[in-house]
Amino acid sequence: MNRRIFLSFGSAAALAIAAAGFLFGRGGRPENLTLASLSGESLASDPSVLLVDIRRPEEWQDTGVVEGALLITYADRDSFLSEVRPHLQEGQSLALICRTGNRTSRASRQIAGLVDVPVIDVAGGMVRVLAEGYRPVTPTRDMGCTVC
Repeated sequence: MNRRIFLSFGSAAALAIAAAGFLFGRGGRPENLTLASLSGESLASDPSVLLVDIRRPEEWQDTGVVEGALLITYADRDSFLSEVRPHLQEGQSLALICRTGNRTSRASRQIAGLVDVPVIDVAGGMVRVLAEGYRPVTPTRDMGCTVC
């Protein structure tokens, strides 16, 4: 009797571990989400990518921004997507950049499952892009900076 209980418990535990591995082992990463170390030059010049800088206005002003970036501070996924969607053209990927990559890691996971386009989390953020020698531009109102 004890052996049957032990085997039943063992099977249930194995099933629970397998389910957890399936659900959480992938890290919850949607299939349309990639992490990429794109250069500032490639982000600025690739028309197939809509780059959105999700930092705050004071950060944009402090370091500058990638030329052509859309400037929208990320507060929550729904308001963010409602602001981004009108700018996203057919066939474009959506790339997110922040200061170091922490915010884009969370934001990209939150929105990737809600859009039908590839989402790119720019690894290392502006800190990496600037360290690689990219010369940023001054943020403007046309880019989305409401205090610039």
